[in-house]
Amino acid sequence: MESSEHGSSMSSAGVASGGTLPPGLTEEEAEEIQLELIKVEDEIQTLRQVLVAKERHAAELKRRLGISSLSEIKQNLTKGWHDVQCSNAYLTASATFEEIGRSDAYKRTQETLSQAGHMTSAAFSSVGSAIRNRFGEMRNSPSFKSFEDKVENMKYKVMGQSNGEESNHSSTSNNAPF
Repeated sequence: MESSEHGSSMSSAGVASGGTLPPGLTEEEAEEIQLELIKVEDEIQTLRQVLVAKERHAAELKRRLGISSLSEIKQNLTKGWHDVQCSNAYLTASATFEEIGRSDAYKRTQETLSQAGHMTSAAFSSVGSAIRNRFGEMRNSPSFKSFEDKVENMKYKVMGQSNGEESNHSSTSNNAPF
């Protein structure tokens, strides 16, 4: 491509698209800038093409070496974690946490929370036992027995009607599901 071809077509297009030249810029300077812009854009396009070709070549080499995307990700993560562990911030934080773990205040707090956990567990166990005992007492109460009999009677009436037969539950009343 000749620069004169670009210059004449681009300068008219550049001036036409903007309408007028920017203040302080002559028509000659605008044409030079247009030519330089075209040259830079061509270089960018060439670099993109070279980059794509290099990426394809690198992918082919990795394929031939048996390097997969997953192994690359694992390697990057491993390297990243190693970098984090070697960082000053990580080392400082680790040292601080170690100091906190050795402190008397931390040990007392840990002991207190452990005791509170044991006490809470024992309390829930006691509440569970009390509820279980209370339900046992309720089940043996006369009012619950009466309610159980009424439910059983209703069950046999419904079952008998749905099967089209009369219910005789006196022999099965002792086998209640409750």
